[in-house]
Amino acid sequence: MNKKKIINDPVYGFISIPTELVYDLIDHPYFQRLRYIKQLGMTHLVYPGALHTRFHHALGAMHLMNLAIETLCNKGIEIAPEEKEGLTIAILLHDIGHGPFSHALEHTIVEEIDHEDISILLMNKLNEEFGGRLSLAISIFKGEYHKHFLHQLVSSQLDMDRMDYLNRDSYFTGVSEGVISSDRIIKMLNVKDDSITVEEKGIYSIEKFLIARRLMYWQVYLHKTVIAAEQLLCKIFTRSRELALTGTHFPLTAALSYFLENVVTKEAFMASDEHLKTFALLDDTDVMAAVKIWANSDDFVLATLCKRLINRRLYHVDITAEQPDDAFIKQLIAKAVKKYSISEHEASYFVFTDTIRNNAYNKGDGNIHIMMKDGSIKDITLASDNSNLEALSKTVKKYILCYSKELVDNILMNE
Repeated sequence: MNKKKIINDPVYGFISIPTELVYDLIDHPYFQRLRYIKQLGMTHLVYPGALHTRFHHALGAMHLMNLAIETLCNKGIEIAPEEKEGLTIAILLHDIGHGPFSHALEHTIVEEIDHEDISILLMNKLNEEFGGRLSLAISIFKGEYHKHFLHQLVSSQLDMDRMDYLNRDSYFTGVSEGVISSDRIIKMLNVKDDSITVEEKGIYSIEKFLIARRLMYWQVYLHKTVIAAEQLLCKIFTRSRELALTGTHFPLTAALSYFLENVVTKEAFMASDEHLKTFALLDDTDVMAAVKIWANSDDFVLATLCKRLINRRLYHVDITAEQPDDAFIKQLIAKAVKKYSISEHEASYFVFTDTIRNNAYNKGDGNIHIMMKDGSIKDITLASDNSNLEALSKTVKKYILCYSKELVDNILMNE
């Protein structure tokens, strides 16, 4: 069978599959599942074009990794053939552990477990299937390989993952502020003291990369309507599990029922192959099919929330620098209890608070290093003459208040 395939990607053009092992991994059911998991969760309810998948993203990141490998090798950096394949596999599989709707339901289906943890578990299973041929890739992915700069290409503040998702997400959302010069950044990469550096002439491309990341978070990933949709999806899942654990049965897919009717802790998940095997059957279609079924539930809360998601009648969201006013929250809860004839606990599905954070550059956590012309190394915030970059290294925390808009309309009418 011919495994030297090319894939036509809308962002980069033609992408080549470099080895037969990489082809076989792409062809595996674990990886094919990513075709049915949207990269940006519920973002398509704001930006209709944001329907691209984790499958697209993984292939794009793999393409950028191959460009980075070629660049570094041309500059005399020694990367052996087996290390090239290990790098390619590590970036290809870096998101294989994502569940339905990506980050939207993370920590909801399985409590307190990150997709990176599940990715490692799935890589280990694949390593067993492929006779240990993924051992080097797993070592690189986990940061255990002796050449540390290889891990930085997979996971750091300037990795191929971030470069692809900024370009790809901006392309499919139409938010041009997220476009970065990935080709130029990659051409400027170098290695010094076993660490990835960027040559000084690439400094302005890095500045744009960091600013683009900040803008994409506020305009796309943390857009108030995206938050409203993802919070609604989480509340739907929380309510359905609450009902399932008290004996309510729904006609769902076996995989979703498994996690709905059982609270699986991180410890339990990590210890059981059965949990992992079932998780690997889940994708967006399981959840959306369930939402359609739940829309006809006898439970008022669950049915109402599902109908609102299907018809895009989302929460109203207030985003503030200060904590929301307690008196206003209590007033909204009281209105919900009265308007919907529900308990105060049930009203928490219609009125609740949370927090969001935006940190474009985490200074001190795998810094982005600039290699100056004299060979010295400086952090990007020190090497740049752009004073705004220092501000980008500070975490911005904001508070959100989500509530049904008609509750405020009632308050205004009564006043």
